[in-house]
Amino acid sequence: MPRASYRSADVDLMARMMRAEAEGEGKQGMLYVGNVIVNRLVANCLDFRGLRTVRQVIFQVQGGNFSFEAVQKGNVFYQRARASERRLAKQTLDYWRDHPAKYALWYFNPHAPCPPTWYGQPQTGQFKQHCFYEPRPGTCESVYSG
Repeated sequence: MPRASYRSADVDLMARMMRAEAEGEGKQGMLYVGNVIVNRLVANCLDFRGLRTVRQVIFQVQGGNFSFEAVQKGNVFYQRARASERRLAKQTLDYWRDHPAKYALWYFNPHAPCPPTWYGQPQTGQFKQHCFYEPRPGTCESVYSG
């Protein structure tokens, strides 16, 4: 059973986002971005309450901006999905999770050392240029079971 319900269009959308956000960090980096997308979809807590589709996660607006920089700036996100990224997207939707993004709901590239917390959320680790953060204990238990 997959971690989240999805359609073919969701796989394409997710593949485009994974590539746009982490192509420079290789397949592993793209898988971590996919983890965060699926985690936001299954979390139903904090800033991600009520998100039910991959499309809602990808195009979520917070504070007047899209949650993902690639949607805001365009770049690679608006190119067609490639087969290799589609496979990675499907893999994260179906089952794949790994540290440091296993339970992460946020990531960013600080262009500096990763801060130990980000908006009060603890850092779980770093992969290349991206820092990953999961919710504080007791604030979003559904991300750990989804």
